[in-house]
Amino acid sequence: MLPVTHVIAFGAWLVAQSEATPSAPTISIYQKPPGVIPPGGSTTICCTCQHSYGSFVLYKGSRRLRSLEQSGSRAEFSISNATYEDRGTYVCHYLEGGTVLARSDELEVSVEELRLPRPDLSVLPGHKVTVGADVMLRCTPTHPSTGCYLYLEGQIRAQLLPREQGDYNLSHVQEGDGGRYSCQCYAINASREWSAVSRTLDLVVRDYTLCNVVRLALGAGLLLLLGLLAAEAARSRCCGGGGSLPAAGPPRLCPSSTSRWGK
Repeated sequence: MLPVTHVIAFGAWLVAQSEATPSAPTISIYQKPPGVIPPGGSTTICCTCQHSYGSFVLYKGSRRLRSLEQSGSRAEFSISNATYEDRGTYVCHYLEGGTVLARSDELEVSVEELRLPRPDLSVLPGHKVTVGADVMLRCTPTHPSTGCYLYLEGQIRAQLLPREQGDYNLSHVQEGDGGRYSCQCYAINASREWSAVSRTLDLVVRDYTLCNVVRLALGAGLLLLLGLLAAEAARSRCCGGGGSLPAAGPPRLCPSSTSRWGK
């Protein structure tokens, strides 16, 4: 049977090896703000990765555009005064030491004339909800016979809304469902005409259960600290702490404590 020290050492080596072996990075790409942009408009292509010591390169189709300036684990590429030449498929590559370790999904950027009025985006029951609530996002177009897309900033995919209602239901929301939403509509005819993007709507999902647990823990810790301070102050007064030592005589004894902490 192996000694306990050998077993412990072997376990520590396994932990060190697991920490030393890096996991394969994942990279994501999204448009900020999302949606179809008009000629002359602007947008930003964002690339993110959980690693922060490599570099990003942006491609349009098979053509390399440029290395992106990195800020932490994110890099951005701005498109200003957009033209029809800017529309197309964009991909981010993540590199370390010149080696490509990850490629993002494809992001489709569209540049079109925006001829329709912007739709109105609303949320029920409200902008701030608790975890587990049911939420409905409603995109109301101002033009008949339209289809609409719902966008969530930071996500590459848009949600196509039902043509009859324009509602999107979120059942039992979690904190990950929160964020900045917007919607955009298009006319269903021979030549697709787009609307401007709606005003953004921030959905906040709060977990009050976790907040209450944290508050209770902090309150209990504070009460315990106050109790310890009060007990220390009482003991110091009882024993004459801080005063000068008596010149002679037997040592002064404190009376026994009746607190449950002394049992």
